[in-house]
Amino acid sequence: MTVQSVDERGLPPGYPFNPDWETTPREYVRRRDAGEQIVLLDCRTVPERDLASIAGAIHVPMHELGARIEELRAHESTPVVVFCHHGARSLQVTAALRQAGFDDVRSMAGGIHLWSLDIDPTVAVY
Repeated sequence: MTVQSVDERGLPPGYPFNPDWETTPREYVRRRDAGEQIVLLDCRTVPERDLASIAGAIHVPMHELGARIEELRAHESTPVVVFCHHGARSLQVTAALRQAGFDDVRSMAGGIHLWSLDIDPTVAVY
């Protein structure tokens, strides 16, 4: 995937986007820049976060979610966008948070990889 291979939403051609479960990096930025309070949750491992990160994200690795869910309760009524490397783990975390009672949670389509390609090229691609 290259920067040139995204559609008008910033998604790679053929990406199986599900708007009920996902948001695009561009949509997250649009909402954030409009002043909406959104919690950005990084569910990747510590070594992944050390390679590349998005400023302002809360870091709760997926394998720690069960033990740390109560920490996130303060954000239960705030929209949450979860990201990982490409979007698979963040979909699992999105489902877990919804099951735990969080109403407005979506996975960032394409993860930090797409973020790096479409939003911020200073974030390392790995």
